[in-house]
Amino acid sequence: MDLNDKSTFSTASGKDLHYVVLQVTLKEKFLGTGSGNLTELEECINHQASKGYRLHTITTSNGGSKGFMGGDRIQATLVFEKIG
Repeated sequence: MDLNDKSTFSTASGKDLHYVVLQVTLKEKFLGTGSGNLTELEECINHQASKGYRLHTITTSNGGSKGFMGGDRIQATLVFEKIG
């Protein structure tokens, strides 16, 4: 068990697709509230924006706990739409 495990996100393929779907795993802080890594979510969104996509839809679901003192995981599914 790695208590320092960060979230993970995939990157869109190099193909010129009209829609791209990505999943980001957010790790909740052990103490306090909120996600401990919203910066990674922000980077994911800004990376897709720099490639000409806008965030179309975002949904979340509880991914469960990683174990003792591991914090909960939230799966964020993001749909990006090609601009233009």
